[in-house]
Parts: sequence; structure tokens; C-alpha cells
Amino acid sequence: MKVDRRTFLLSSSVGAFLGFLGFDLGSSAAYAATARVKRGKLTTTICPYCGVGCGAIVTAAGGKVVNVEGDPDHPVNLGTLCAKGSALYQVANSDRRLKKVKYRAPNATSWEEKDWEWAIKRIAENIKRTRDATFVHTDAEGRVVNRTEGIACIGGAALDNEECYAYSKLARAMGVVYIEHQARI
Repeated sequence: MKVDRRTFLLSSSVGAFLGFLGFDLGSSAAYAATARVKRGKLTTTICPYCGVGCGAIVTAAGGKVVNVEGDPDHPVNLGTLCAKGSALYQVANSDRRLKKVKYRAPNATSWEEKDWEWAIKRIAENIKRTRDATFVHTDAEGRVVNRTEGIACIGGAALDNEECYAYSKLARAMGVVYIEHQARI
């Protein structure tokens, strides 16, 4: 068993306290060491549900998520996850999860499947068309403003600081002035 700083401090302080009270934790400590998934690729991520930014460790094996748990080295949640964060496993493995692009044309009543290349090109075309149609070079007093008021950007709670910075720089480079964030704290 690999012992890191956190495991050592936790086990020594809790063990010393409970040992002082007369409890023997030998069997439960041995079970805790074997309870985690031991195979698969570990990846750290941020929980996407709210703006707190809890860290999670995702274990993937065979192209599927097999386990999600709190990251004990993350400074925000120190290894704990709320009920929604604990359910991340279900989000990745749900049979109801969309895996293809769905498109519904204007005034259409049904959805059709499209490939990613078509979708990305369509999104870029719509952004360019809207920006060109709503771009304002100068305001009413003749001052240079170079902005578009026809596009708004909303950031996601799962974005970390670096991603938010890059996202806001892209939006500002396009001239977007309505930039918001949807964190639910």
C-alpha cells in the first residue's frame, strides 16, 4: 500500500485518537485499502454541476467509466462529493446520453442526425453571420467601440480559471460585450 502525506496524517491522527479510546481499527483499515478500483486509467476532472469546482478522479477501463470518486488532493473538496457529484458515473454511462449531433431545422417537427464536421461548420457560419450583421464600429457619439450586441456568451460551471480566461478572450476578440457565467452557488 502506497502511503502519501495525507494518508499518513489521517491514519495516524484518527488511529491515535481511537486507539486512545480503546478501539481496534485493524480490519476496517485493511478493507478501506482494498475497496478502490485498482485497474484503469485515472484522470482528474472538475465536477460540472455547480460553481464550487470540486475535484474528481475518474477511472476508465476498456473505453468506459468504471468509477468516479472525490479527489483527496483537491483544495476545494478534499475528496468529498455531494450527491450530484457522486452521480457523475451515471452521466457517463447512461443509455439516454446523446452521442450524436441532433439537428432540428427551422419550422421542422422532427430531429435529424448530423455529423460533427457539419455541426461545427454550421455553428461557425451562424456566429460569423450574426457578428457581421450586428457589428457596431462607432457609437452614437462617434467613438470607436468595435463590438457586437447580437451575440452573448455564457460560461459553464465546469470551466476552470484558465478555460474561463481563454473563453472570455475569444469572446472579447469577436467583440462580444455580453459575457456571463452560470455558476449556481
